[in-house]
Amino acid sequence: MEWNGSVEQLLSLDIGRTPRGTIRYYWLHIINNGIGEPVRIPVIIARGKKDGPTLGLTAAIHGNELNGIPVIQRLFREIDVTNLRGTVIGGLVMNVPGLLLEQRKFNDGTDLNRIAPGNETGSLSEVYIYRVIDRILKPMNYLIDLHTASFGRVNSWYIRADMSTPETARMARLQNPDIILHNPPNDGTFRGAASNLGIHAITMELRDPHVFQSGVIEDALLGIRNILYDLDMLEGEILCPSTQTTLCQSSYWLYTDEGGILEVLPKVRDVIPKGARIAIVRTIFGKVSREYFAPDDGIVIGKSISPINQTGSRILHLGINPRQIPCITDDEREVFF
Repeated sequence: MEWNGSVEQLLSLDIGRTPRGTIRYYWLHIINNGIGEPVRIPVIIARGKKDGPTLGLTAAIHGNELNGIPVIQRLFREIDVTNLRGTVIGGLVMNVPGLLLEQRKFNDGTDLNRIAPGNETGSLSEVYIYRVIDRILKPMNYLIDLHTASFGRVNSWYIRADMSTPETARMARLQNPDIILHNPPNDGTFRGAASNLGIHAITMELRDPHVFQSGVIEDALLGIRNILYDLDMLEGEILCPSTQTTLCQSSYWLYTDEGGILEVLPKVRDVIPKGARIAIVRTIFGKVSREYFAPDDGIVIGKSISPINQTGSRILHLGINPRQIPCITDDEREVFF
């Protein structure tokens, strides 16, 4: 649908304000800055002609995690709203102050994805995330929260989802990612806040920060289309380009205990055995001062690429008990844990 250049400014998001069979663009007022100017979140709503579920997509709750923005833009450019059943909400930039500062955290130094559901009468960041949840998240039945790695790290294309719940397990498998990490929603996260509201939610980790990466953007769009078809919001065929996905039962990060110049040896998605050498720390003079070895068998979900390593820096994100699961078929509702 061609954009007519009109963007409406709102104090609250009301799906009924968008006429059936249309797409509308909104600036949603969340807070005011220090000189009283409004801080607004850009939101797109596509409302179908017929009733159906409400699917939400949110990006950039960490201000340096950008790949989700073009995913949402492209989805709304291609969506056939005249045949859509239900509603799709796109929150293009959830952390507007962080994005403008080109940083992960909110402008008061707080990670918004660790303090949900916030506090109506709390600090700046607590009020901000409280209002985002109250004004954007609550109308949704399903949520896809789009992330990437943070500065100094790279990720595989992977999904965080509760694989013990049929709905979220199916949403995750429909994405056909490299890796699915069984990860029940945690308190403090946006996905956790969604789950507490009864919203089925997954987190997409779309590779690397502060860039647009066309390959993973295409992969994410394919998976989102699959969900729209699966929810009967649009007519279409579920595609399964990858016959196998690696499912991990759990994961953890490994950290250094000595500072220096860090080299992480495995690549993302490498399967590594227990005892394999995974990292070297050198002094500024180039002499090896420390080596690190894998404490368990696993798969590399993400890793540090920053050579400047203070004591306690991240080495790599290790997925535990990796196993292959097949591409999703028909109406399969299997749970895995």
